[in-house]
Amino acid sequence: MPKIVYDTRFFAEYFYSPDATVLRKANDVIRKAEQGFVSAIVIHEVYQLVLKKEGRETAILRTTILEKDFKIVNVNSEIAKSSAELRNKYKLSLADSIIATTALSLEATCLTDDPHFKAVKEIKTAWI
Repeated sequence: MPKIVYDTRFFAEYFYSPDATVLRKANDVIRKAEQGFVSAIVIHEVYQLVLKKEGRETAILRTTILEKDFKIVNVNSEIAKSSAELRNKYKLSLADSIIATTALSLEATCLTDDPHFKAVKEIKTAWI
């Protein structure tokens, strides 16, 4: 798979799916990606998710690993403005619009099973 922008839902499955097949497929996707990108907003969402489920220490550990294993894309003014356009056009949440815009700006596939992203015609999506 070429360039991939990972949505928060990917990491929710990766960390918490009880299905061994899902974990194997998720690992395969990570290995096969030419380049893996994560929006800074995904770091926030993953940290919050893990914080609620497993506590602060695990949240710090997991997000630190993401920061080492993936290229983190910060929200700059161009992503912010384009995100606002997509948010307005498709009625997306703030986080989803930033993640979609990140994929758009990198000409990358967004790895998600979130139906909101499938409505965004400007980006390509895939799932494990």
